[in-house]
Amino acid sequence: MRIARFSTGDEMSFGVVEGDTVAAIAAHPFGELQLTGARFALEDVRLLAPILPSKVVAIGKNYAEHAREMGGEPPAEPVIFAKPSTAVIGPGEAVAYPQKLTQRVDYEGELAVVIGRMCREVPAARAAEVVLGYTCANDVTARDLQQRDGQWTRAKGFDTFCPLGPWIETAADPADLAITTTVNGEVRQSARTSQLLHDIPALIEYVSQVMTLLPGDIILTGTPAGVGPLEIGDEVSVTVESVGTLTNRVVARD
Repeated sequence: MRIARFSTGDEMSFGVVEGDTVAAIAAHPFGELQLTGARFALEDVRLLAPILPSKVVAIGKNYAEHAREMGGEPPAEPVIFAKPSTAVIGPGEAVAYPQKLTQRVDYEGELAVVIGRMCREVPAARAAEVVLGYTCANDVTARDLQQRDGQWTRAKGFDTFCPLGPWIETAADPADLAITTTVNGEVRQSARTSQLLHDIPALIEYVSQVMTLLPGDIILTGTPAGVGPLEIGDEVSVTVESVGTLTNRVVARD
């Protein structure tokens, strides 16, 4: 099942995507879904970020080759950091390049996990019980600031630096999905989630030992090798097999 968050005029709703239509659901997508009876053509709605999380917990260096391209060895334990909820944007929205503050902004295509219920200290064997589904993500990063600061909050926390979408796929099996990132149609990243150093159950167990996860919270599972710079005017797309494609254009920040 694909669950989208969308707007029609000034109205925002959640809905179930079925082919080229979306059927609106009452309230939120957590728990039993209740259809309202309203149905819209996908081309007539605006897809939004599929969820507005209380927090985005991201995993660094979770593909061996990416760890090496960043100048280090793969970590023994997951490396976690946070992106603010204000960084989240949806498909088709613009990534704002803050030229006054950074001279290098990179794409990082990833698979994102959407948490389905409040949980803490979840054992890996039960991790699937707390997952609503999966979506595509781009962990946009001001690479020069990351290197200068020695920690990642500023580099990864700018407004618009966490595109998510186009919807939440509840039926995907995340164990071995292809991830591809393109810039202006050219493939820059290509990998599979089977190459993750720490798989999704392990990540949920690790993160939930540290903090309580709430419905709608996001775990970014890490980016594969091939990260690189974006320029103003570029169109960047992240495609995850069985999930969909997230596309955003880069613009100058005012």
